[in-house]
Amino acid sequence: MQLEALQIFCDVARYRSFSQAAAANSVTQSAVSQVVSQLEKRIQGRLIDRSTRPLQLTALGHAYYDGCKELVERYRELEASVRDAAARLAGTVQVAAIYSVGLGDMGQYVERFRTEQPAARINLEYLHPDRVVEKVLNGTADFGLVSFPRSSRELDSLPWREEEMVLVCAPSHALANRQTVRPGDLEGQKYIGFDRDLRIRREVDRFLREHGLAVTVALEFDNIENIKKAVEIGAGVALLPEPTLRREVHSGTLVAVPLGGCRFVRPLGIIQRRHHHLSATARSFLELLRRPISEALPAASAAPETSTNGHRRRNGATRPTRRVPS
Repeated sequence: MQLEALQIFCDVARYRSFSQAAAANSVTQSAVSQVVSQLEKRIQGRLIDRSTRPLQLTALGHAYYDGCKELVERYRELEASVRDAAARLAGTVQVAAIYSVGLGDMGQYVERFRTEQPAARINLEYLHPDRVVEKVLNGTADFGLVSFPRSSRELDSLPWREEEMVLVCAPSHALANRQTVRPGDLEGQKYIGFDRDLRIRREVDRFLREHGLAVTVALEFDNIENIKKAVEIGAGVALLPEPTLRREVHSGTLVAVPLGGCRFVRPLGIIQRRHHHLSATARSFLELLRRPISEALPAASAAPETSTNGHRRRNGATRPTRRVPS
């Protein structure tokens, strides 16, 4: 049974006229008459008394009209709610990110986007790197934010930004008062590392090998927060992205010392499914993330350029840069 047929019958009952019902539904009067006849044949009874003017509903017609009217109204309400839900979904961006991205300035990006598009919603979920990739691949995230991004047959990756890796240690550590540390200063140090199955662990190991270093890996963790806690209690030193340490450096629980004579960076990137069409809202948020940080987050450009152990960098100073392959 088509909803349009029930709507036409309801209009005939309401207007008491085939012609007015035809005009309301943009069909011919003959088509309206056929619809009513088919309904009567289906229920095997007369719905309309055609011998009177205006038309009158039979007793069966009254009962049928009451039921049809409720059915049509409920369906219209369902349609409206589904359209509203679709509109809300179109205005919602699902983002999956590794834990350490969430500890930086993502909150500022979200607030900036809300000022530009007040009706939009950003749902951020912080996950293990493998889960970020999984969410993007199965379509439950519009895109993901990961470190050391790589394209594949199913994924496209876009460069986002680079974060400088620094030596982090407890305030009481012998290296804590250094302006910079050279890779050789890590020789023989107890080291807190990432789990071996993480890409960042492989890149750190490669960096250490390239500088001929041998460190004793005392503990291994799958996230930066646990590594920081281990460093705080003096279990060893670590190499971590500078932006992830600002809270602890500010509070004095950790010291972050820039590397001297070299530069080691963690690249962050945006991954999304190949041939996946983002909503207009998701594209807008993606564009905001990829703006220069001074444009996306104007407050960031106002902060003095200082190293993470509180010493101002010398303007114009340059150091060789090692870019980790993405």
